[in-house]
Amino acid sequence: MDALQLLQNRVSVPRLTAPAPDADQLLEVFKAAARAPDHGKLQPWRFLVIQGEGLSRLSNIFLDALTKSSPDVSPSIVEKTKNMPFRAPMLIVAIAKCQDHPKVPKQEQLLACGAATQNILNALFALNYGAVWRTGDLAYDNHVKQSLGLQGLEEIIGFIYVGTPAQDLPAVPQLDANSIFDAWPAK
Repeated sequence: MDALQLLQNRVSVPRLTAPAPDADQLLEVFKAAARAPDHGKLQPWRFLVIQGEGLSRLSNIFLDALTKSSPDVSPSIVEKTKNMPFRAPMLIVAIAKCQDHPKVPKQEQLLACGAATQNILNALFALNYGAVWRTGDLAYDNHVKQSLGLQGLEEIIGFIYVGTPAQDLPAVPQLDANSIFDAWPAK
């Protein structure tokens, strides 16, 4: 598949199973991430790769965060939260490593991290893996951030669930590309 076809056909894959990418494949994925636009060459991103026992530890972190923020939460929500990390054999936490900079505002750094994360999704798709980018309240929870070692201006921008598609890929949504741009000034 050529690059343009890949970009036009990538889909999020919510049902994932083993195997996940190996170390060599992950290195290729992160090389793609590093090619994201980066005003000031700040590399305002970093990624945590979580798998195996790490998924159990993350499950405990999620549960602690949930019970601290909502002590009276229903048992079904507790169970759902406990199982979140196990949706895939690998989870990549995308972290915007923002820093004070006189010419590169935080917003640009967040966008750069988002672009790097999109490159990860595209690279995984090119390697025939499935992935889905999720956020939710736990991405913004201080307990989760502290437990994962975030510091300073760092922010979680997403949890990327990674693995082999457990079923056929979802259909590519048919979108009207003409509806997302206009010529300016209008004629």
